[in-house]
Amino acid sequence: MHEETRTREQLRHHYEVEKELADRLRRSTRTERTALFKTLYNELFARVPDHPRLVRRETAETTRRATAARMALLKPFLGGVDTFLEIAPGDCRLAYEVCRSVRQVIGVDISDQSGLDANRPANFRLAVYDGYHLDLPKESIDLAFSYQFLEHLHPEDVADHLRLVQGLLKPGGLYVISTPHRFSGPHDVSAHFTPEPTAFHLKEWTYGELVREMRAAGFRQVHTYRLGRPRRCAVWNAATLAAESILGRFPRGLRKRLSARLFQHVTVVAAN
Repeated sequence: MHEETRTREQLRHHYEVEKELADRLRRSTRTERTALFKTLYNELFARVPDHPRLVRRETAETTRRATAARMALLKPFLGGVDTFLEIAPGDCRLAYEVCRSVRQVIGVDISDQSGLDANRPANFRLAVYDGYHLDLPKESIDLAFSYQFLEHLHPEDVADHLRLVQGLLKPGGLYVISTPHRFSGPHDVSAHFTPEPTAFHLKEWTYGELVREMRAAGFRQVHTYRLGRPRRCAVWNAATLAAESILGRFPRGLRKRLSARLFQHVTVVAAN
């Protein structure tokens, strides 16, 4: 989370509004969520005018560093990639940067948030969808990527999302996911008030949980990305899962303090 400068009262207001909207999303049916996804953030920003996404000013340097960090995460996988897919690309700065390295980049989102049409590379296109149905050819993607997206999905929709991406990947294609780790969270505004995420992070994940979900979705191999490198070694992955399992038995406060160093994110690489 970013450095917080608002008063306790402002934070409380933000939290109560976001929790109310998140509860509406948690109780919704799949059909209702198709419409809610497109309206909830607009309502949040209207009711919380001091929301960080509205008032925080990103400098060219902070934007460059954020893009460079994600490019470093992707660099081991970009060689030989023809078509790259980013889920929820936001302002699309990362996607535009990847355009320098591959033939085609597709961004998939529920709305166009790029605001940078004048700078849009010729080999980029944005596919706006309803969160469930995506009109792209099967087995057409070499590398898919999502960053801080999975935690916003309704838990009932996660399996469908993973199966959707798995079906879009070519044989041998990869899906790289990075999402906040549950042990070091909450990572949304509820961190100021509750020990579990109760705002727009509908679920925060562990490595063990996400590995199981991805295998169930049909991915042939799933391995961890730790300490700046993808870890394809079975021993390394087993050690990560074992350490996480042991840490999960610690008292919540101690577990969170240790996880601040050990488990800030869950980053995995799944092979089709």
